[in-house]
Amino acid sequence: MELCVVDHPLVAHKLTRLREERTPSPTFRLLVAELVTLLAYEATREVRVEPVRITTPVAPATGIRLSEKPLVVPILRAGLGMLEGFTRLVPTAEVGFVGMARDEETLKPTTYAERLPRDLSGRQCYVLDPMLATGGSLSGCVDFLTRRGADDITCICLLAAPEGVERVRGLVDGAGAACTLVVASVDERLDERGYIVPGLGDAGDRLYGLAE
Repeated sequence: MELCVVDHPLVAHKLTRLREERTPSPTFRLLVAELVTLLAYEATREVRVEPVRITTPVAPATGIRLSEKPLVVPILRAGLGMLEGFTRLVPTAEVGFVGMARDEETLKPTTYAERLPRDLSGRQCYVLDPMLATGGSLSGCVDFLTRRGADDITCICLLAAPEGVERVRGLVDGAGAACTLVVASVDERLDERGYIVPGLGDAGDRLYGLAE
């Protein structure tokens, strides 16, 4: 698995504002969308393209266009907050969903919803999950995709913990799938509750409220 930490002043600036506990939900949602667009710019560097002939106002020319529709898969519910930022950059992408929740005692993910094509052979897939903490949710989603034939997967996360990176790396390398992880930052560690330190708290709650 290839790890890409996007080193850019605008990424660092927006991430700093996300981390601030006083940032209200409406601003937080806007910042997430903006940050994801910046990350998606790097994450789609290897998106598949094909040549196309066009005519400019001056002369014929050869350009490129996307050769297929990528599949973007937000992990519910927090991943939904990243979807607009990605589709702003790639509006032709098709969207699938995987719903996962973490058991706060065992820290293990459980799947409660899934909407994906049955056959993903030859598809480029982009997984959206704000926080790569223990790695359970992201690993589970990647497993869904690889079992359905996906062999080119890019995961986009706002933040990652070293423990989560290594867990996903072990799964991906063991499955033999080509996978890239694009993040804005790899933080220090996980705490005893499985939260990223310093992190930014619970991304889902900060995006949408507690919803209890």
